[in-house]
Amino acid sequence: MKLYFSTKSIPKLQHLPLTKRLEVIQAAQKKLIGPEKLLLNILKLIVMIPIFVLILQTSTNWVSIIWALLLTLLYPLFIKPFQYGLCAKYIPSHKFQGE
Repeated sequence: MKLYFSTKSIPKLQHLPLTKRLEVIQAAQKKLIGPEKLLLNILKLIVMIPIFVLILQTSTNWVSIIWALLLTLLYPLFIKPFQYGLCAKYIPSHKFQGE
């Protein structure tokens, strides 16, 4: 699985405008099979659990809220490349309507 950090870096979507790329990604995400959805959800949990643990630690260590905010801001940077990589194989290679 290749990781894509942007929808524009997916070869089949490079020529499309942003709104159309997002529509195609959303349609491809609906085609993910069970194990792929499970993998994506586990990855999301791996990122989200430390955020909540850090929030719980704010009563004893106020600096942990800064780390929680930082992890929250970096969440898309960790999850989106995996999501785009999993969805890329479900994107049809034919021309899209509305070009």
